[in-house]
Amino acid sequence: MLLEPGAEVWSIGSNHLVQVPVSNGLGGLFQSLPSPDYSKMLSTAVLLGAVTIAIVATLETLLNLEAVDKLDHQQRVSPPNRELVAQGTGNIVSGFLGGLPITSVIVRSSVNIASGGQTRLSCFIHGVFLLTTVAFFPYLLNRIPLSCLAAILMYTGFKLAGPATFKKMWLAGRQQFFPFVLTVIAIIVTDLLIGILIGMVIAIGFILYGNMRRPLRQVTERHVGGELTRIKLSNQVTFLNKASLMETLDQIPEQTHLVIDATDTTHIDPDVVDLISDYQQDTAPARHIQLSLVGFQSPILKNDLSHDLSVSTQDIQAKVTPSEVLQLMKEGNARFVRGEKVARNLIQQVDSTSQAQYPLATVLACMDSRVATEMIFDLGIGDIFSVRVAGNIAVDRTIGSCEYGCAVAGAKLLLVLGHTRCGVVMSSIDLAHQGKSALEATGCEHLDSVTSEITQVISADTTSEGERTSANTAFVDSITEANVRRNMHQLMEKSSRIRGLVEDGSLLLVGAVYNVKTGAVTFLED
Repeated sequence: MLLEPGAEVWSIGSNHLVQVPVSNGLGGLFQSLPSPDYSKMLSTAVLLGAVTIAIVATLETLLNLEAVDKLDHQQRVSPPNRELVAQGTGNIVSGFLGGLPITSVIVRSSVNIASGGQTRLSCFIHGVFLLTTVAFFPYLLNRIPLSCLAAILMYTGFKLAGPATFKKMWLAGRQQFFPFVLTVIAIIVTDLLIGILIGMVIAIGFILYGNMRRPLRQVTERHVGGELTRIKLSNQVTFLNKASLMETLDQIPEQTHLVIDATDTTHIDPDVVDLISDYQQDTAPARHIQLSLVGFQSPILKNDLSHDLSVSTQDIQAKVTPSEVLQLMKEGNARFVRGEKVARNLIQQVDSTSQAQYPLATVLACMDSRVATEMIFDLGIGDIFSVRVAGNIAVDRTIGSCEYGCAVAGAKLLLVLGHTRCGVVMSSIDLAHQGKSALEATGCEHLDSVTSEITQVISADTTSEGERTSANTAFVDSITEANVRRNMHQLMEKSSRIRGLVEDGSLLLVGAVYNVKTGAVTFLED
């Protein structure tokens, strides 16, 4: 047999097998343990070895705890301090008894979980099995080839870090993938401690490189007051970022509205503070750059919003044209759809608009909870008048509100905004199909004043095909758009003031439909 030490040529020698002391029971096992030489306790070699073992055991245990918590079916979180204290105490006692230090490892832990272990008792039983086997069945253990143990380790390790893990790290980006792979290679080529230290150095290098390359984000924003450039600083701005920030500031053109935003920044090195301070006091005025500082906590750098373009002022309202306001609304909705919200200091806007308001547009929209007009057009406080009523209908009270917003408050755009899947439109369609009133169907005494307006749109429709119920999406969309156009006509027909403003070009009347599924607004400009 190949497992017999006496076999020839291809036989497995004793050096290829597990080797544990063969003793007579538990007492014999303890007698076979070597006695510690306490005279060497303070020697440099022993102390260095102790520190090395402590570092390796700590790192491996912490990494193992994180991995095991992810494998735990109950997703519990192991307290690392308790684990390290228990492990350190056990290793000290083991050393005094002549034993070797141990650490928590992923292979044993993962096998324990796979075997159904759920509590700390499973770990204790695992230890009892090991002690019993070593004490009473050493001969059987010594017949196990080391290659078999290696194969088990490789198989278990492969399950924990298979191709899917490498693919996941690759998809996370190069900054995640390369430190991961290089750390794995370093551990294999050297050992666990050196490999992890190499991996930490590589990871820190990638972090520093990324921090130097991307200490800020520069975006161009279009506000009601015009266009501005925003430099948004990262969470940590160190001396390593000074050169990059200096280069960015140097490239800002003259006559620019510039905002340096430190809202999300928790630390800025003094060198960078001095750079921004010099730019604020000397460079920006010399280049006619209107600079605003936002979010700074430094006593040297004072937040300055004197050049804020995000609030509609009387001067802005007077200068802007109706077509420019419409374009502003279109761009705002495009940002909303992309998820690129313009940064605004809402508290500052509250303060800026507390004395007066100069809105650029009046929006007659439905009261639907999904149609938040300021949000879907990415606007701020004081930018628009929002008139909301079920079905966005133009009746006396809503027309009066629109007159105030446009003729008195000076809004340059009047937008009638419908939306898809409108509840009152769909209900009106079904009521018309059934020949019922809203009072008969719902018991609501005043709802007919709304549905009757939309019923007129339904009755006037003679071109739609298919079933005339809310189940016909195309029919619902057609009535929604027709309702918007009818209400635009009502505004022009019933309000001579609005009609006059539209005819002399000082007001633009536009219809639109908001898609509640995509967030996009389709403008009906014809």
